[in-house]
Amino acid sequence: MGAIRDFLFPAVEAKRPIAVTDVQAALTPVQISDSVYNILGGATNTTRQLAMSVPSVARARNIICGTIGSLPLTTFNRITGQYVDPHRVINQPDPRVAGFVIYCWLAEDIWLYGAGYGQVLEMYSATDGGRVRAWTRVSPDRVTVDTDFLNTTITGYKVDGKSVPLSGVGSIIRFDGGDEGLLHRAGKTIAAAVYLENAAVNYAKEPAPSMVLKSNGTNLTAERISSLLTAWKTARQTRSTAFLNADVDLQQFGFDPKSMQLAEARQYVALELARACGIPAYFLSAETTSMTYSNAVSERRSLVDFSLRPILKAIEERLSLPDFTPNPVMTRFALDDFLRGNALERAQVYEILNRIGAMSVEQIQREEDLIPNES
Repeated sequence: MGAIRDFLFPAVEAKRPIAVTDVQAALTPVQISDSVYNILGGATNTTRQLAMSVPSVARARNIICGTIGSLPLTTFNRITGQYVDPHRVINQPDPRVAGFVIYCWLAEDIWLYGAGYGQVLEMYSATDGGRVRAWTRVSPDRVTVDTDFLNTTITGYKVDGKSVPLSGVGSIIRFDGGDEGLLHRAGKTIAAAVYLENAAVNYAKEPAPSMVLKSNGTNLTAERISSLLTAWKTARQTRSTAFLNADVDLQQFGFDPKSMQLAEARQYVALELARACGIPAYFLSAETTSMTYSNAVSERRSLVDFSLRPILKAIEERLSLPDFTPNPVMTRFALDDFLRGNALERAQVYEILNRIGAMSVEQIQREEDLIPNES
C-alpha cells in the first residue's frame, strides 16, 4: 500500500525561497514610533509653504539650517586622532553646487520632515574603494519608500514614482533624524500662527473694526450696494476723512486688535514655536532678555548643544559610514571657529597655553590667521 501511494503521490522536496532583498544596499530598518507613517512619506500636519510663511519659523530655519550649512566638515582617524584631508565629496557633494547649499537644504529636510535624502551621481572604481564620489540632495516630497508586509524594513526607494537602484549610481542616501520632524509634531502651533498672521493682514487692510453701512432711506439694489461698498473702500485707502449723506449711516461692531490682544497672542505663539523648533527663544525675539557680548558666546554654545547637535550627528554619522569614508576614518563638523570667544578671552587662553608649553607662538598665529607674509 505504501509503495502504491509513493508511486501515485511521489514526495516533492521544495526548496526554501531565497530572499531577494539586498541587505548590503544600506537599507534602513523602519523606526518604530507613532509617527512612522509620516517618516515614510505620509500626510503631514502642515506644509512647508505654510510653515515658512510664519516669520518665527522662517527665522528659526535660517539660523539652524544656515549655520549648519556654513560649518566645514573634517575627517580624522579615530584611533590615532590624526586629521585626514577629506575627499571633495565631503565638503562639496555636488560638483555643480556649493557645499553650503546642499547641507543647508539637507539640514532643513531633517529638521522639517525627520529624514533627508541624497542620490548618488558618481562612484569611485572598485580599485579606489568603490565609495561615493558625488551626490546631490533630493527633496523628500519626491521620494517614496517600499517596505515589507510588516512595515519593519525598507526594501526599496522611488524618486518621482520611479524605482531607483539599491546601490551604485542613482541609489538613495538616507539621512535619518532623531524625531518625526517639525511639520509632523507642531502642525497645530504653525496653523495657529498662520491664522494670527492672516488676522494681522486683515486688520492692516481694514484698520477700524468691522463696519456696516446702513441705508436710512429706500432699499438699494444689489448693484448699488456693491458700488457703494467699493467706493467706500477705495476712499478709505486714499483718504483718512470720510463723508456720508443723510441716507447712509455707519455702524461699527467687533473688537480692535488691542482689545483682542493680537500682539500678545502672536508673541505667545512665537514662544511656542521656539520650543517646537528647538531653538532658544532669544534667537526669535520671542521673549525679552538682556544680552551682552559675553553671554552671547554662551548662547551660541546653547544653540549647538540643544538645537544643532541632533542634526549635526545625523549628518556626521551618515558620512562616517563605509560608503563615504574607510574605517577608522570619521567625519565631524568643525565648530571651533563658530564657538570661539572674543579677542580678550582668546588672548587669555593663548597666554596660559603658551606659558605651560602647550602652544607655540607660531601655532597661536596660525589659529588667529596672523601668519606673517613671507614675501
